[in-house]
Amino acid sequence: MNAPPANPAAHHSLRRRLLAGILVPVALFIVFNTFSLYRQALTLLNTAYDRTLLASAKVISEQLDVTGYDSAAQLRATVPYSALEAFEADNQSHMFYRVSTLGGELVSGFEELSFWTGTIPARPPYAALVDFYDDRFRERNVRVAVLLQPVSSAKGRTVAVVQVAETLEVREKLALQILWNTLMRQAALIAVIAVTVVLVVQRATKPVRQLSHQLQARREGDLSPIAAPSAPRELQPLIDATNHVMQRLRHLLRHQERFVRDASHQLRTPLAVLKTQVQSALRGDVEPVQALREIGDTVDRATQLANQMLALAKVEQLRQQSEPPLSRLDDILRAVALDLSPLIAQRDLDFGIHTEPAPVQAHEWMLRELCRNLLHNAIRHAPPGSELTVDLRLQGRDITLTISDHGPGIDDELAARLFQPFSAGDVRTGSGLGLAICQEIVQALQGTIALTNRYRNGTVHGLDAVVRLPGSWPAAETHGATDTGQ
Repeated sequence: MNAPPANPAAHHSLRRRLLAGILVPVALFIVFNTFSLYRQALTLLNTAYDRTLLASAKVISEQLDVTGYDSAAQLRATVPYSALEAFEADNQSHMFYRVSTLGGELVSGFEELSFWTGTIPARPPYAALVDFYDDRFRERNVRVAVLLQPVSSAKGRTVAVVQVAETLEVREKLALQILWNTLMRQAALIAVIAVTVVLVVQRATKPVRQLSHQLQARREGDLSPIAAPSAPRELQPLIDATNHVMQRLRHLLRHQERFVRDASHQLRTPLAVLKTQVQSALRGDVEPVQALREIGDTVDRATQLANQMLALAKVEQLRQQSEPPLSRLDDILRAVALDLSPLIAQRDLDFGIHTEPAPVQAHEWMLRELCRNLLHNAIRHAPPGSELTVDLRLQGRDITLTISDHGPGIDDELAARLFQPFSAGDVRTGSGLGLAICQEIVQALQGTIALTNRYRNGTVHGLDAVVRLPGSWPAAETHGATDTGQ
């Protein structure tokens, strides 16, 4: 089966992400900044060259003469074009002028230059009655300065309107030159940032590459913790999480190896016994009914062993799962007791059970298996006709389950050994996995389990199996109790 196509987005390198994350905002800012600088440069250039236009208008105004006063005044202008050539920059721009009366009557200059119809600003930029504006002249963009110049002589007095227009070649060329120089510097800045990001990322990711080489150089099956004391602080959470996962994998592999080893060892004995019994029955060494009864007992023990080993493996599987559901241990305990009631009646036990609401953060199967194994062991070892009590109580925020029988008790050495797998008190009646399963379940639930002899007047009066588990309920919740006798 072909592997699914890889997601291209999953292969984006850290270098590419940083370059995009840094350079895109910087480039957008540079575009905005460059546009602002270009507009600012045009404004400054206009200010500088507008001063030249004003100077040209003043030169022209000095060439004016007047005869008559006010509305009867007659303006005369003798302005040679050479008077404007001194203000044309490098012969790249061209200047045009127009001298008019306040009424717009042309006195001198270019008639195509439209008469000014604006107003003088309230605060002109210079100490003169001057206005500047943009216009079109002979299909070209021009910048125009308008000067209202009083003209007086011994023969008259009036006000002249002097307009000087200049084409924009020099201004635009200088503005573009400034723009180009700015773009070159900004491009150099972006290149420096890009190179810096690449070098910094290359250096910053060097520990990651070293860690990757270290893992690739490991032998197959090596799940020892990663030792990287010189790794950056930002990598420590990843290293710790990886070590935690490898520890879990190491534990699972060890459990699997132990399970396979124990299964092959423990199942070999009942299978060998079963084969011997079948061969004996075929030879006629025993009666057929007795042979079938012995074969049935062997099959039952092998079945019980296989079921318990599967249960032990399932405990480990559930242990690896997070966020177990909330289960009621009291309900499960009473249900298990009801299921085992035929065995209790068969041994004529005086059975009593006391429970309180006991919510536990655990899988229901684990709690059921814990209760069933403990209660089944107690029923099997309790003397016929004796008392058997089950007590489930709350102690603070902990839950204590105590199963008490009136049997002969156990030796201290045997009590410590019974929680090990395949350590049975009586190999004829058990496989030695019941208490091992209980201990695995209790440890998975962060609890404790113990077998304690109960003494009265210095003699053993029975055995208590005590399990303590952390409860899970709101602090304000109230608890009740239920008692049952059988």
